[in-house]
Amino acid sequence: MEVPPTGSISEKKIPTKAGIEGFLIATYAVLTGRGYGNAFYSGSTNWFWGSVLGGDSNKASDAGGEGLMNEVQRYATPKTNTSVTSKYRTSYEGVVRANTTLALLAKTTEPITDADRERIEGEAKFLRGHYYFDLKKVFNNTPYIDENTGEAIVKNDIDLWPKIEADFLFAYNHLPETQAAVGRANKWAAGAYLAKTYLYQGKNNREKYAEAKRVLEEVIAKGKTAGGLKYDLVEKFGDLFRYPTCENNKESVFVIEAAVGTGHAANANIDLILNYPYIGGPAGCCGINQPSFDLVNSFRTDANGLPLTDGSFSKPQNEVKNDMGIAAAADFTPDAGNLDARLDHAVGRRGIPYWNWGDFPGASWIRQQSYAGPYAPKKYVYNKGDAIESSSWNPMTGNNFYIIRFADVLLMAAEAEVELNNLEAARGYVNRVRTRAANRDGFVTKEGRPAANYAVGLYNNAWTNQDAAREAVRFERRLELSDEGHRFFDLVRWGVAEKALNDYLKYEAPKLPVAFGGAAFTLGKSEYQPIPQQEIDLVGADNLLQNPGY
Repeated sequence: MEVPPTGSISEKKIPTKAGIEGFLIATYAVLTGRGYGNAFYSGSTNWFWGSVLGGDSNKASDAGGEGLMNEVQRYATPKTNTSVTSKYRTSYEGVVRANTTLALLAKTTEPITDADRERIEGEAKFLRGHYYFDLKKVFNNTPYIDENTGEAIVKNDIDLWPKIEADFLFAYNHLPETQAAVGRANKWAAGAYLAKTYLYQGKNNREKYAEAKRVLEEVIAKGKTAGGLKYDLVEKFGDLFRYPTCENNKESVFVIEAAVGTGHAANANIDLILNYPYIGGPAGCCGINQPSFDLVNSFRTDANGLPLTDGSFSKPQNEVKNDMGIAAAADFTPDAGNLDARLDHAVGRRGIPYWNWGDFPGASWIRQQSYAGPYAPKKYVYNKGDAIESSSWNPMTGNNFYIIRFADVLLMAAEAEVELNNLEAARGYVNRVRTRAANRDGFVTKEGRPAANYAVGLYNNAWTNQDAAREAVRFERRLELSDEGHRFFDLVRWGVAEKALNDYLKYEAPKLPVAFGGAAFTLGKSEYQPIPQQEIDLVGADNLLQNPGY
């Protein structure tokens, strides 16, 4: 009777330094979403909530594949959608683990150095801030609980932003500049996330832009990686997404540390397991998350190599040539016009090399082209020969996923400068990002030559118009960070989601009528997902208020 059950944790072992560190590591583990509901949609990559809902890609596959998400991508989510519930509950699993870490730290049974205590508290609050940030972006205000909450029922009647900001501010002030282990949040990751929190509040509180600028300038000037190397842009854009150059490089500010060969699939990127071309190439399944026509067209550039920020990229003369409706065995010549070189690192398109798997063959790698379109995702698809984690039906990559990378930091700084009307400073940040994109050594090549007519220019004329500068910065975020889980949240926080996404639907629907015919974004509703009805049923509608429109 005195032998503890196998697999249990003794109460005496929990409030020790080792036990507390274990809970902290378990808090990081929730980033993948694995094991806490539907891992395809619940992790921190936000590939569906940020990229699909933002028009970078569509759910794809066919109408029957992952059918629950058809209604979500049409901005018609029912309150009972279980994938929405999985995202909600997974985020709270991360919150609970962070709170448990902090509660145990307060009652430790053995001495812990002040430095370790400060670091553990900083990391736990950083992670709690991250999980609440996800909840805020997807659901708006949800119940706030911390390590001191004792109530059985907590209402969602307070604004989460001050709580999130406080956690990141604590982490920024108390975390070390470098960490002994890669993947742990440091001062600069906290600073970048704190600045991001400021930017999300800027539309309603313009003073937040100045706070964001101050913090971002310090991150850019002083930020260090664990190896002591100053944060910077990786020289070649494609190296961000291929092994081994994607692993904890100088652009990695905060990433999900994925791994393979550990004996447990949860350590790999299981939330991206659906997002491969369908049959042939890297995997046998599943054709999910196919890039949109709108996204691909946005990579069109003018005679100076600059993007068509006025929206004319979707006019017939500027549309990127594609193989929609053309059989894989039929002849096809890729687009010959000017294109931003980042396109072919982000998107698989007919006749262009798909990493080292050969030329993308078109329809033979698409599950149902008439439903999903002619393109395939590429950024987080592994190369032939990379180590992978096998599952019973599809492999997974061990490549890290960037939650915040240095280019994102530079573009956040550019955004803050535009809003403060420091337009030339903003131009400098954007040009720094575009200079890397223009590096010919990083172009996709075919038979020793660039695989397409890549033309990436700099903004050489002074920026004097704030509206034009704002649009240039926002457009650059789309090009640089496409399909990395940001776009929808950017559109919502800028207050432009209704127009941008209804224009997107109007453009995509004639091309993909089954997926998008009749779909519409509703102002005042579609910015957020419904609070899951299952959660409201647990505590009552008076305690957990539903979002407007649901």
